[in-house]
Amino acid sequence: MAVRALLAGLLCAALAALIAMYVAWVAAAASSPFPTAPLEKQRVQVLGRSMAYHERGAGAPVLFLHGNPTSSYLWRNVIPGVCDGRALRCVAPDLIGMGDSEKITVDEADPDSTYHFTTHREHLAEFVEEVFQEELARGEKITLVIHDWGSALGFDWASRHPESVRGVAFMEAIVMPFTDETMGPVSRAVFALLKMSRLGEYLVLQHNAFIDYILPFTILRPLSLAEKQEYRRPFLAPGEDRRPTLTWPRLMPVNGHPPEMVEIAQRYSSWMANAKGVPKLWINAEPGAIVRKPATRAFVRSWPNLTETTVPGSHFIQEDSPYEIADAVREWMDAHVL
Repeated sequence: MAVRALLAGLLCAALAALIAMYVAWVAAAASSPFPTAPLEKQRVQVLGRSMAYHERGAGAPVLFLHGNPTSSYLWRNVIPGVCDGRALRCVAPDLIGMGDSEKITVDEADPDSTYHFTTHREHLAEFVEEVFQEELARGEKITLVIHDWGSALGFDWASRHPESVRGVAFMEAIVMPFTDETMGPVSRAVFALLKMSRLGEYLVLQHNAFIDYILPFTILRPLSLAEKQEYRRPFLAPGEDRRPTLTWPRLMPVNGHPPEMVEIAQRYSSWMANAKGVPKLWINAEPGAIVRKPATRAFVRSWPNLTETTVPGSHFIQEDSPYEIADAVREWMDAHVL
């Protein structure tokens, strides 16, 4: 009975959250206070597949990594403020299967294995080797600017390539394996809902829940029609084209599950907590979303060599405070001569 009551409570909380997301989405489209044009992109072959990425400037390498369900479009109003007029080579890829990067044929026997974290890890590692080949050959180090699942990939890459890391700037990041103490009940309920096999597939693969509801709900301002259309564009077709946006939340490490992702997150969070020589910038969000609970914020504040700043935002804070984020990254890089 206790288990059934818990599940019922989780479902009610999740449904309430989805209703709120729907209300936010169907509100009249506003004109954006920020530029809405997509970034120009080029392509590179990675593990036999085409990955799209934006590149700007020349100089010290900076890598911007997005998460779910976005693309390099999320960084469109951050990158110019960080990179323009500076000796920096800024690169922002679309993760495999997302944005304008190539889709992978989904394994029908085990659909969520297709876009598993390890698949993205392999593609990102090869992408970095290919795109930053000359810089790495010269022994140059990379500054990471990361968000959401891009943060997990970035933390993981940094922990595996510490000799190539110049600094890490992160926001609304997967900083640890989460528990009841470190993740709020609404977030836990939404992730639990999407981890249910048939219901998760119905909500995301058929009704595009991550794009149409969760994304706009976790932005403080209304998105313009142009912004909504650009985020929806890679996932217009119902079905397996939307699989990456479902696999990601199913991988969220919460209360010990899934165990392989808990182990990965534990490993990289431990590395970050002990990487004294790596400058770190935490762009805290107010009110925030996944890095919101006091225990989570206290854990991040325990990391050495950490600079903290706060900007307005929920989860996709680049849509609410892009210029403030760019200023914070630029000032932090200047302070640490990155």
